[in-house]
Amino acid sequence: MAQFEANTSTRTHHPLGPADAAGHTRSITVLRFGEPGARPKAYLQAGLHADEFPGMLVLRHLAARLEEAAAKGEVTGEVVLVPQANPIGLSQHRYGFLQGRFEDASGSNFNRDYPDLAAEIGDGIGAALGPDPLANVAAIRAAMGAALARDLPMGELAILRHTLMSLAFDADMVLDLHADNEALLHLYLGTPLWPGAADLAAELDARAVLLAEISGGNPFDEACGGPWWALAKRFSDHPIPPACLSATVELRSNDDVDDALARDDAAALYRFLQRRGVVRGAPGALPRLLCEATPLDAMQQVRAPAEGLICYRARLGDRLKAGDVIAEIIDPLGASVPVPAATDGLLFARHSQTYAWPGKVIAKVAGAVPLPDRTGYLLTE
Repeated sequence: MAQFEANTSTRTHHPLGPADAAGHTRSITVLRFGEPGARPKAYLQAGLHADEFPGMLVLRHLAARLEEAAAKGEVTGEVVLVPQANPIGLSQHRYGFLQGRFEDASGSNFNRDYPDLAAEIGDGIGAALGPDPLANVAAIRAAMGAALARDLPMGELAILRHTLMSLAFDADMVLDLHADNEALLHLYLGTPLWPGAADLAAELDARAVLLAEISGGNPFDEACGGPWWALAKRFSDHPIPPACLSATVELRSNDDVDDALARDDAAALYRFLQRRGVVRGAPGALPRLLCEATPLDAMQQVRAPAEGLICYRARLGDRLKAGDVIAEIIDPLGASVPVPAATDGLLFARHSQTYAWPGKVIAKVAGAVPLPDRTGYLLTE
């Protein structure tokens, strides 16, 4: 019988502030597998938008697989899982629904406004850089850790953001699991990470990959990955690799909580960790990549031109030509207005609440040619 040196598997709780008058405090639960400090390090979280549910179940299944692997000594790196990253959002329920995208107290999007670590360390890191890319990576990680350690966040939301960044900033891989309103599986990635992240897209059967160096608002994945290409540009005379593969993984639709589907997604993520050397084992042949990566500024955010009911004429997965009608906005007391595609591309997301008002984003089309109106803030708030 084979003998294994068991890895560690731990569960810790990180409070989001002191207890209230009733003795209650919210906390983030963190699962760790492997030896702390081992490389490669992978960080995966779900539920940052607390009303996007599929990733929570996926990480539950992934944790069970990693528990078995750790018991056999098969976790060769370190894996950090946060299956419910946002206890604040999970507490916000009204009218029978969870309201987990924005903080009630401030109106702030839980997946925006993370620290810009490149800006925080940029003025002081130059003297620590040299000709060795691995030494540069170590120096930059040390500087980022020191910057986070100096920060003294006040209030639950600030502590939440600081805690998540402190867990993830030094990871080799950061996967932030989300879900769109009604969608095919798709990824948001930093442009410098492609095609290096094609194995992730292929394993997850992604149908769209949206690329941008800066999407606006400094979401969590860019706060982790973006400093590497920002510092590489600023210090172009020193080799600085994109040392963190960070991605937002949109696991289809908010309400697609299906146990069989979650097991499949967890298995795909496990194979990805095997391919990246975090977990021992043979992942098998890499599936065929089913999409081309396209620029985020080429993605049409299809906005309703009028108020009324949304009657979709195109289905998820349809390949559209510019001018094809995606939907009609129908006034129950009046006329209907067609909503055309502005670009050739794949319809990969729609809105499940089929009532619109002027400016509401009702669909997304992944095109290949940048659109003139897609500048500045590129994400849906």
